[in-house]
Amino acid sequence: MKTTGFLFLVFTALAAGAQTPTPSQPVTVAIDASKTGPPISPYLYGQFIEHAGSLIYSSLWCEMLDDRKFYYDVTNKPPEDPNAGRRGGGGGFGPGRRRNVGPGRWNPIGPVDCVVMDTRSPFVGDHTPLIKLAGSEPRGICQTGLNFIQGATYNGRIQLAGDPTAKVTIGILWGTNAGARCQAVPLGGLSADCKKVEFSFKAENSGAAQFEISGTGTGSFRVGAVSLMPADNLEGFRPDAIAALKSLRSGVYRFPGGNFVSAHEWRYALGDPDQRAPVYDPVWRALQPNDIGTDEFMTLCRLLGVEPYITVNAGTGDAWSAAEYVEYANGDASTPMGKQRAALGHPEPYRVKFWGIGNEMWGISYQYGAMKLNQFEYKHNQFAKAMKKVDPTIKLIACGAMPDTMTGSKESLSLGTNLVPVYLSSADWTGGLLKNCFDHIDLLSDHFYNYGNTHFSLAQGRQVTNDFHEPVTDWMRRPANHIRIKYEEYKEYEKLLPELVAHPKPLNLDEWAYMGGRYPVYPSYAWVFHEMFRHSDLFQMAAYTFATSLLTRNGTNTSLNANGLIFKIYRDHFGSIPIEVSGNSPQPKPTDPPGGEQPVVNAGSDTFPLDVAAAWTEDRHTLTVAVLNPTDIDQSLKLNITGAALSGKGTLRRLASAESNGQNPSLSNSPIDSIPDLITLPRFSVSIYELPVK
Repeated sequence: MKTTGFLFLVFTALAAGAQTPTPSQPVTVAIDASKTGPPISPYLYGQFIEHAGSLIYSSLWCEMLDDRKFYYDVTNKPPEDPNAGRRGGGGGFGPGRRRNVGPGRWNPIGPVDCVVMDTRSPFVGDHTPLIKLAGSEPRGICQTGLNFIQGATYNGRIQLAGDPTAKVTIGILWGTNAGARCQAVPLGGLSADCKKVEFSFKAENSGAAQFEISGTGTGSFRVGAVSLMPADNLEGFRPDAIAALKSLRSGVYRFPGGNFVSAHEWRYALGDPDQRAPVYDPVWRALQPNDIGTDEFMTLCRLLGVEPYITVNAGTGDAWSAAEYVEYANGDASTPMGKQRAALGHPEPYRVKFWGIGNEMWGISYQYGAMKLNQFEYKHNQFAKAMKKVDPTIKLIACGAMPDTMTGSKESLSLGTNLVPVYLSSADWTGGLLKNCFDHIDLLSDHFYNYGNTHFSLAQGRQVTNDFHEPVTDWMRRPANHIRIKYEEYKEYEKLLPELVAHPKPLNLDEWAYMGGRYPVYPSYAWVFHEMFRHSDLFQMAAYTFATSLLTRNGTNTSLNANGLIFKIYRDHFGSIPIEVSGNSPQPKPTDPPGGEQPVVNAGSDTFPLDVAAAWTEDRHTLTVAVLNPTDIDQSLKLNITGAALSGKGTLRRLASAESNGQNPSLSNSPIDSIPDLITLPRFSVSIYELPVK
């Protein structure tokens, strides 16, 4: 077929239902490749990680021991927790899916009173376990549920002190019966003060084992801290997880929170990890070992090849601390905090560009340090001035909340009397920041979360159960509608604040996700991308919650799951210069009034029930067309091209499932010699056509 002439996308919808076109209603879609929009930012593929309990440690960090600095007392093992053994599969990395680490992870070897918690001279934190010896009877401490791989090397270190008459051994106990085999690693002589002793061993068996630190002889010994990691770790991080996440080329990572940041003291997580005191995080009500702090996050960003984006504590924190944080990250070695960074082994500044001031400070009912809008406007400006004084080149991101966010969270009622806040009122958080902090904002953040089985009903003022008979397209469109409504709200701000037109404040959607439900969510994520691409001038950064949720693990192998593959196929194969898409089959008109989760106009291109986006690659050598079929049946379309002299050949990249429910999709690549007259699009699929020019 010819590759020039008027471009038509004509599809026949085969689905039944009032909102699905019938075969007698062909849809014509025009894409003029000469009509382009502002570039798509690579930061739209960004990711968010947060210290939500042990989330980062269990998914990215190689530490195998829980509570390795003894925040909790050494006690007898508590009653069995059915989830306690879920420790990250066969590789033995961290505590698996468990978010929290509670008391009882360390248990005594020998009578319970042979271990006392020494508070007089603790190595780190409030206390250190002291083990009293009794001759040839082994006494010490142990932790169960570690997983090893036979033949793999494991490296550890222990901060150890004690009497010279004590002999201490690291043991790996394979099994629980009396004759269980123990792999022993003897340690050197002890001294009165804690000193670091390194050890290494190859696992003699595979599977679950008990890790022991035991001693014989006379006197006592103390364990200040202990660490154990697989030897193949990447500067503390899991190589399989790093490889999978690096392949996404995400552009930017946000850290350390999230709600977590509002009670976080960043300076507690600097220096020798063994001497960083563990703390109890009141936000997630969980132990935080402080092993992953700013320097480790910078290492992670370097390993992943992404820009760091740091959110500072504007809840319980202050402007002085935030300014010191900027100086630690970006100051040269002659500045006070830069000097401290250099002394810790990082002489070169990190040059962090993106800084967020607080997280969801509008969350009166839950956010630590939340306050009324007029108070936070003052606080934001104080932070901004202090931080920019240290480094004028940084980009400041204000923690916004547009009316849809304030409505869906019902925090509008904490700050005003209307569920849907009036623009620029005391409950319009973003409006207040724009009005009173304009010169101290570079980007505006906003968040959204959708829940697969419920949605926010404006009429009822609460989350309600979805209608089981709702069209699948309504379910799939829900997250993209959040993008659309934020675009509509921004346009209202432009009418009220003319300076916003002359000096735009782009949006940074730095928390977003769709939480499960009856259908796979990866088609919904493609729809989110399409809607952001359609408004590429406004949406210039995002951070998906959480990067680690894009991974799946099978034994020792970590790979991208279906949602991760959506990020990958668009980042790798969709262009960066968006092209206008039009058609004669608009999305259905909303049945609910606008507000909350519902925009005035439903998200999507005029290609219902499909959604289509197109873009040139940066060099304009290839035209890319992405077609989403969010329905549960196959669809078809006709494709012709205008405004571009195409070579007639190309590549089809497709994410689709062989299963009727759309689960477990896989990526496929196939060459195309020409564009067929009729293209069939499998149910729950994303297809990206890469079409080179002549």
